[in-house]
Amino acid sequence: MLISNDSNVEKKFDIIRHDKAEDRAKKDLLKFSLVLLAITGCRQPESWTFLYKYTLYNIYTMILVLLLYTFTFTQFMDIVLNVGNPEEFTSVIYIMMTVFVASFKLSNMLMNRKSVSDIINTLIDKPFKPMVTDEIKIRQNFDRMIHNNTLYCFVLVGFTCVCITLTSLFTNFRNGDLTYTAWVPFNYSSPVLFYLTYAHQLTSLTMSGLTNVACDCFICGLLLHICCQIEILEYRLNNRSHTRKTLRDCVRHHDLIFDFASVVNERFAKIIAVQFITSTLVICSNLYQLAQTALSAEYLPLVLYTVCMLTEIFIYCWFGNEVKLKSLQLTDRIFEINWPKLNNTFKKTLVMIMNRAMIPIEFTSAYIFSMNLESFVGLLKTSYSAYTLLQRV
Repeated sequence: MLISNDSNVEKKFDIIRHDKAEDRAKKDLLKFSLVLLAITGCRQPESWTFLYKYTLYNIYTMILVLLLYTFTFTQFMDIVLNVGNPEEFTSVIYIMMTVFVASFKLSNMLMNRKSVSDIINTLIDKPFKPMVTDEIKIRQNFDRMIHNNTLYCFVLVGFTCVCITLTSLFTNFRNGDLTYTAWVPFNYSSPVLFYLTYAHQLTSLTMSGLTNVACDCFICGLLLHICCQIEILEYRLNNRSHTRKTLRDCVRHHDLIFDFASVVNERFAKIIAVQFITSTLVICSNLYQLAQTALSAEYLPLVLYTVCMLTEIFIYCWFGNEVKLKSLQLTDRIFEINWPKLNNTFKKTLVMIMNRAMIPIEFTSAYIFSMNLESFVGLLKTSYSAYTLLQRV
């Protein structure tokens, strides 16, 4: 009787531990990325349900949208009205394109707010929800990876923004110049207008950097969660005593992984396409500037900026490639199962999954560029070709 009671107590403790682990896994789901999305006005925190908080957040978002688009406009008008040679063009185009793509990402995320919430809820619900302790550990490993990747990108972009700000304060600000040349519809020679215009540029730069990190790391986090779901499916195929229902669940899970990937690709294809095009232009212009600029205080910020742009597009290509490899890897994992011990129903189910898995999950930017390492190399080649063309002008 005592042994039975001890066994019951142990089972209760196991249930409690499992529930706590499940709650922790749910809280850690894209946690850092969602915080950055909230800071950049892309997604209102779910806890802000009161009307005054909802109104304040919408006002905050409108201010950020206005901030980014006005900066892009002043840069664009400077190119139209004042730029007269390749040196001036490249010194303006790289920052204009970066802030523009951040503005585009912010607008796209705002238009897809409901879709973003639906995507997150999909990862919380069955069959994507981890059901046992080992599945929770798989989810936690991927969440840790997503958090670390987001942190690294945040530190890199943050350090670059600080470096640009300090360099500008010790050079441009002292001389009464703006950080970036821009066309403004007023004379900013008075101290108050100069300080406001100067602050507008640096604030826009910082918020555009944060917006790019938030959106890019969120999308790449979703790509990693697709890999996570494939790994959970592999676990379920290998470690369950299967009934007809669990086999149906595995087939459904596999189909839903493909559907989830399709939805993510469809919702964010425009962002990825604009990022590809922008990165090509920015890397090209930065290479030109680095070749033309002597070693000076402005050289390090430009190098860091170029590294940020390369990192930004590289993470898309890397994790897009990882999803493709992981989806193809499922077939190999199924081959490793001990087939002679399986019944015919299970074998037919596995063959069905294998047939579907032979077509990889492949992400594209606007259905033009594939997100893989070959595309990254192609982008570098295109940027270098454009840089060579600029040098001949």
